[in-house]
Amino acid sequence: MKEGPDIALLGNLIGDPARANMLLALMSGKALTASELAAEAGITSQTASSHLGKLEGSGLLTQRKQGRHRYYALSGPDVGHLLETMMGLAARQGHLRTRTGPRDEAMRKARVCYNHLAGDMGVMMFDSLLRRGALEGDGEDIHLSASGRDLASQLGIDIAPLTRQRRPLCRSCLDWSARKSHLAGSLGTALLDRFYSLGWASRQKGSRVVIFSPEGERHFLKLFKD
Repeated sequence: MKEGPDIALLGNLIGDPARANMLLALMSGKALTASELAAEAGITSQTASSHLGKLEGSGLLTQRKQGRHRYYALSGPDVGHLLETMMGLAARQGHLRTRTGPRDEAMRKARVCYNHLAGDMGVMMFDSLLRRGALEGDGEDIHLSASGRDLASQLGIDIAPLTRQRRPLCRSCLDWSARKSHLAGSLGTALLDRFYSLGWASRQKGSRVVIFSPEGERHFLKLFKD
């Protein structure tokens, strides 16, 4: 018998089209009910319950009860990272269900990728941080420089608690619509949260789209467009 991690089990779980659609729906970072996930997958509630049981039993999903409702979410950033990597690989190999990138132009421009900014604006920010030396390194091996820490401080982001988290501070994530990288990791999440708190951007209800206000977009472009 072979020993070690069983990637075949994960492949089988994620490879089912209905389960894949439910997992991708949770990439918004929001918890959804079984009925909402059934609608995303185009299946009945009874079938969805069976799939959700398998995903929860495997540790890919977590469940939270609130009143009469049960909500499901990805069990952690590592699951989001796995799905992001698979989406990037699928796009790079041409395994697309539609044309390259989201149909909705708003999704192309700015959207949530689990818990950080993706789309054209996310790629712009990542490229700018690299060019100015705020981020250093190649590929996924990137780190925040001293000037990057200064920039984060100017934006009101405290780096110290971010470095104590289990997940990486900085990580590149292949943006499947732009085919370039954007910033993930705890810093990517903190930056997006800061844009929300500053009133620069907000989430479109029921969607992964991030909408920047005219003033917020001006501030963003002043910071990250060279």
